[in-house]
Amino acid sequence: PPGKPTLYGSVTRRGLSSDGVPDIVASEGFVVGEVTKKSILISCPHENVSTKFLAPYTSFCRIHQKSITCLDISSGGGLGVSTSTDGTMKIWQAANGEIRVRASGLDVLCCLFFPSGLVVLSGGMDAQLKICSAWEIRCFLCLYEHSVWFHAGILDTAIVDRGRNVVSCSRDGTARLWDCGKSACLGVIADCGSPINGIAAGTADSSLNLGTPEKPPSEREVGTEGKILLLAREDKKLQGVGLQSRQPVFLFVGSDAFNCCTFLSSTYILAGTQDGNIYQLDVRNTNAPIQVIHRSGAPVLSLLLYRDGFIASQGDGTCFIVQQDLDYVLDLTEADCDPVYKVASWEKEIYTCCRDGIVRRYQLSDL
Repeated sequence: PPGKPTLYGSVTRRGLSSDGVPDIVASEGFVVGEVTKKSILISCPHENVSTKFLAPYTSFCRIHQKSITCLDISSGGGLGVSTSTDGTMKIWQAANGEIRVRASGLDVLCCLFFPSGLVVLSGGMDAQLKICSAWEIRCFLCLYEHSVWFHAGILDTAIVDRGRNVVSCSRDGTARLWDCGKSACLGVIADCGSPINGIAAGTADSSLNLGTPEKPPSEREVGTEGKILLLAREDKKLQGVGLQSRQPVFLFVGSDAFNCCTFLSSTYILAGTQDGNIYQLDVRNTNAPIQVIHRSGAPVLSLLLYRDGFIASQGDGTCFIVQQDLDYVLDLTEADCDPVYKVASWEKEIYTCCRDGIVRRYQLSDL
């Protein structure tokens, strides 16, 4: 816990059982619980905490040659897409990592499947959004109105409903709404004067006042009514904006730059900061957080809703799952000290991408 001395311990394997399960013991102060071929449950009774460490089911080492900055899994779970500092974006089979499509010579920062799973949205250092086929790197649309000055690349994207509209954010401090059908920017949702590191679009609680648009929305704007856009800003602020109204809904000041954000529900949201804090907030009253989770001082790089909890990854290689129905935290292992930049999931499978250039696939079906 913050402000308290760290408790250190060790675990030792004494041998293997007849069915190949390790025989594990822990040092004083720690207790080993359930052990399988892929997981170890360890408790610290003195602090009343428990963690289950889960090893990856599969690791894909040959998709990229360098750091993997972003990844996503299609809605059907069949395909993955990832971007890397090796200058490539690749689409691959989620089951085995076999590369289906490769595009090189790119400086892509973020990638995301459309709900259909057939099309990919990407954003890059050139401040352009591109929409490509998932079966061949053929660009259908190229959207650009973000500033290209000072390397103001696109840092994150979000898809509205089925994807006729998308949202992007950039180092230029703006979040913009796009019409995919007309390849046009429908408007600036927010101009913060500070880089926006991450965004999330979701349905707002019905009691929340999202404001009224200053002028009637374009007929090309589909699915924005009743939606709120979260902005994780570099200037230590988390902002909520009415997606259709373009009006500010709330502004929360955190302890450091916000890197990422996500919705837990129409009422509750999460946001992670550069100094390792994860804030849970109620959008109806953001004066004080519901709770602040702090496991280390490493930057929180990714947050993802998962079942009735969430997955978080950090810059020190930790990636963990918190769920209401589990009395322990689930730690996903093997990233060591390399940052885990992004997490994606499909049903009971979780995929992570890391600075070490490896995509790891975890299976939670046996937990």
